[in-house]
Amino acid sequence: MYRKAALFISYFFQPILMPTLVFGFLIFGAPQLIKDAFYQKWFLLLMVFLTTYVIPLLSIVMMKLTGNISSFHMETKDERVFPFSMISLFYMVATYFFYLKFQVDPVLILAMASITVCVILLTSLTFFWKISAHMTGVSGLMAIVAAISIKYPTNFQLEILLGSIVLAGLIGSARLYLNAHRPFEVYLGFLLGFSICFGTFVFMT
Repeated sequence: MYRKAALFISYFFQPILMPTLVFGFLIFGAPQLIKDAFYQKWFLLLMVFLTTYVIPLLSIVMMKLTGNISSFHMETKDERVFPFSMISLFYMVATYFFYLKFQVDPVLILAMASITVCVILLTSLTFFWKISAHMTGVSGLMAIVAAISIKYPTNFQLEILLGSIVLAGLIGSARLYLNAHRPFEVYLGFLLGFSICFGTFVFMT
């Protein structure tokens, strides 16, 4: 039972889902910071979902079908380098696309850029350690919620902050329960995502 729950959490809350959750929070949870019309917000959220989740997910499926990775778990650090590099490329293109083509609100560009930096650093560190991408993603989400709550008290929503903390705890526990990572790899993933995203939003918004 516990293993099934841990697998569900790991599969459902994929790291590549986190940009969509971040944009969802910024667009609908911090409306004072975003100046776009309501219908544009839904369109932007859909575009984020397609460019940062659907396309990377399809690329990972293709890597599995072509034998570039042995499983979706990517159990060794060496097996993660190519998929993570491709996702880094997708995220860089998405950031460029949103900045030049959509010209969306600077807060959203900042979010996309900070997430992309996290993915690039994660990919670079993967050459040496099998860092938890799950924790990098969810800690980035938690960091942005915390930073916005601190800098803009009118946007403080306790339930969202607590929800992000609980989600980070569940994901970290699931990864450890499945023996997907050692504690050091989970802590390092958390530190990477939180420090980059929190620092970015505290000092640049």
